[in-house]
Formats: sequence, C-alpha cells, structure tokens
Amino acid sequence: MTAVARDILAVFKLRIGVAIMASALAGLAMSPAPAPEGWRIVALALAVLVSAAAAGAFNQYLERDLDRLMARTRRRPFATGTLAAGPLWPLAIAALLVAAVGLAAVALNAVAAAFVFLGAFFYGVVYTVWLKRRTWANIVVGGASGSFAVLAGAAAADPSLGPAPLVLAVVLFLWTPPHFWSLAAALCDDYRAAGVPMLPVVAGAQAAAWVILAHTVVLVGLSLVPAFYGMGWLYLAAAVVGGVIFLRTSIVLAAAPSRRRAMANFHASLAQLGLLLAGAMADRWLAG
Repeated sequence: MTAVARDILAVFKLRIGVAIMASALAGLAMSPAPAPEGWRIVALALAVLVSAAAAGAFNQYLERDLDRLMARTRRRPFATGTLAAGPLWPLAIAALLVAAVGLAAVALNAVAAAFVFLGAFFYGVVYTVWLKRRTWANIVVGGASGSFAVLAGAAAADPSLGPAPLVLAVVLFLWTPPHFWSLAAALCDDYRAAGVPMLPVVAGAQAAAWVILAHTVVLVGLSLVPAFYGMGWLYLAAAVVGGVIFLRTSIVLAAAPSRRRAMANFHASLAQLGLLLAGAMADRWLAG
C-alpha cells in the first residue's frame, strides 16, 4: 500500500467506521422481523460504512488545527499537510454521504436512510462543528451517532423498529461518553493543550471517573434488558462477560484515577462493545 493510500484511509477513520457498521448489523440482528435479502444486508453495511467514513473525514478536515496541538493526532494527514485540505474535500465528502444515503433509500427504505444520514450528521455537524469546542457535554450529544447506526440496521428489517434494538440504541448512547471520557482522562494534557473541554479537563480526574462509573453501571444494566425481548443465551452471555470487564476497570479507575487505569478502561469499553455486538449477531444468526 502506498503512503498516499494509507493517508487517505486514515482520513476516513475506517476502524471507527467498521465499528459503526457492526452496530448497524447488530441492530438488524436484534429486529424481530425477518432479515432482508443478502444483497440488502450488504447494502446496509456499505451505506453505514461509507456514511461513517464521510463523517470521519469531515471531522479530520475541520479539526486539523486541533490535531496539530495533540500528540495523539498531530501526525494525521491534514494536520501534517501531507494531504492538502483544499475545497475539493468537502465536495467529495458530501458526495460520499449522498451516495450512502441514496443507497440506503433505494436498497432499504426511507426510514433506514434517514437514520444513516442522522448518524453522520450528529458526528460531523452536531459533535464536530457545534459542540466539541464549546461544552463538556459534546460527546454526550454527539454520541448519538452510534445509536442511529443501530436504528438504521433495525429499520432495514422493519421501519417500526422493536424494543430490543431500541434498547441497544440507548446502550450505545450511554456507552460513548465513558468510552471517550476514559481516553480523554488518559490524554488529559493533550485535550487541555488543544482547549477542548472534555469532562476530565473541566471537572478533574476524580469527578470524571465517578461519572464514567455511573454511566457504565447504567449501560451494563440496560445491556441485559434485550434478553427479556427475544434475545437468547449467546447474547446474554456476551453482555454479562463484557459488562463485568467494563465494570471492573471502571471501579478500579474510580477508586484511584491514573493515566494507566483510564487507558485500561478505554480498552475495556471496546471489549464490552465488541462482545455485545458480536453476541447480538451470533445469537440471531448462529443460534437462532
């Protein structure tokens, strides 16, 4: 892979895009309605991945000034100037989003397409443009992006949705803040230097750790609820194991905040989400 290709892939934040795509597939798996044809499932996955990639590129395009101030992000292509942040980028990003939403509308339905759009809009505009530099609640509202992916997946099977995917959407909404706050706690100096008012910067490490724990307790409890709405033992086992992992590191972090413990909690949040999404898909498509 050439250096230019690597830079372009990095701009689109494909790792995050794959996680959001998995959230959509988990939402589809949780829908009680029959799954659509295989090609429609592929269209759903592609539409959500492309819309998330467009939002990720828009985020990097607008935040290149902040990225230069943070050790974690200063080597991103727009921050270094490896990729010139010219006027064609917003046009290309908009074209990708239109293509993704159009694909969802044609292959799925208008409701699924609307959720695909809202996921990108909340990350690219609500979070990046309106809230990130202004308030510690930035990721609380902007975190709805992942929730819309779940709803897009469920709507692909049945636009009226159902209780299990709705609960998973709320779980994703509650998961995003402690996930990002844990990273912000580990890299607090970075966010402070860039002037980004993430919760650990504004409230301090100890207060942020208690808020992270509170969010984790609620989201782990809610993650068990779909078992009462048709999800089986594979989902429940994944939710329990992932929940225990995330709760344990959140409790350790709240007891004595440190950079190492915050980063461990960040990784535990990823493990919990991965288990939850994999459990949902395995429960419906392997065990079901």
